[in-house]
Amino acid sequence: MTLATAASAVAGYFARVVVTPVKERVEDLEILAVVKGPEGDEVILPATDETVVDGTYGLHFHGGQSFARIGPITSFTPRDGTIARRVEHVVGGDLRTAVRGWWSSVSHLTPEDLGFASEEVRIDLPGGTAPAWYVPSTNPQAPLAGRGVWAIMVHGRGGTRQEGIKALPAAAELGVDSLLISYRNDGEAPAAPDGRYGLGVTEWEDVEAAMQYALDHGAEDILLFGWSMGGAICLQAADRSPLAARIRGLVLTGPVIDWIDVLAYQARALKIPEPVGRMTRWFISNKAGRRVTGLASPVDLKILNWIDRADQLHLRTLILHSIDDHVVPYGPSRDLAQKNPMVTFVPFARARHVKEWNHNPERWDQHVRAWVEALYTRAEPGQIGPEATSSADLDEIEAADDAD
Repeated sequence: MTLATAASAVAGYFARVVVTPVKERVEDLEILAVVKGPEGDEVILPATDETVVDGTYGLHFHGGQSFARIGPITSFTPRDGTIARRVEHVVGGDLRTAVRGWWSSVSHLTPEDLGFASEEVRIDLPGGTAPAWYVPSTNPQAPLAGRGVWAIMVHGRGGTRQEGIKALPAAAELGVDSLLISYRNDGEAPAAPDGRYGLGVTEWEDVEAAMQYALDHGAEDILLFGWSMGGAICLQAADRSPLAARIRGLVLTGPVIDWIDVLAYQARALKIPEPVGRMTRWFISNKAGRRVTGLASPVDLKILNWIDRADQLHLRTLILHSIDDHVVPYGPSRDLAQKNPMVTFVPFARARHVKEWNHNPERWDQHVRAWVEALYTRAEPGQIGPEATSSADLDEIEAADDAD
């Protein structure tokens, strides 16, 4: 095999992975033991970049059929490379019999698990009907109660509507109704005809359908919440939907602001040479690459680049993003806020990818509540600065910039 042929094969494989939905999750975390602690069961895990971070997370095991909510760290043994964490709740199996699983930002499987009553509803998407959870506001004293504000929660690549559950406490405090949606290729909604992700270029139509559902059921204003690729989807909905005038603002956590930047970063992380990385992006964005990727239509990566399009974003936008995100680098989120005064950037530290709420729910909730309230008052949502960022966060950002 020639060097050019090998490079093309690698680029083609990487391109297919990017646009192909995840069917099965890899159980890449060893479960070492479950022991009795002073406050109940504790699970012993390898100390990894993910498991050593404080907060509340999910541990899926038995091929995803079982789930455990994992809470605070109870002990850490650096010498052995292990960490113990409290087991808060187990569903569908016995964690003591599990040997492997995967770590997740999903810490609750249903809204009821977090104390919120929900209704299962169906939304008519372009490809068929899809399930969603509707969670009504029940606090008449909340600042936005009775104003017809709905929050539509859009999960990320490889995720499900469960990702939006973490935003429900903030939504309840605000007094807004919530709609946690599924969309094409996520395993709950109908698959796209080509069975491929559009990275936001196609999925926005499903968000538009959810917006129409909300408007048909009493919504006056809409807030779009998006995580990771869900952020890219929300940005496309705000840019392309005829219903965009009904969107009051965007709340994006760990969002993909520029797919070109994300793909280049992931190629470097995989030690893929830059020319091969460029070929990967060419396969995704050109008609000739469809035979390799399986896409029905190429993905225009340029319209997914909101750094170059910063002046075209006309909606108030809040971005919450950890500076150590190892999947979607935070740089474009910061840069967009610097280029567009409509955007507020709130950095987090140590939260990794889309786990900002898991690591520090009080901080996430506080910033979301304050920012959304400001949208409906004379107050002006703040920009990056002391009002949105602690001095410790700024120090870490400056250190990260120096490292770049």
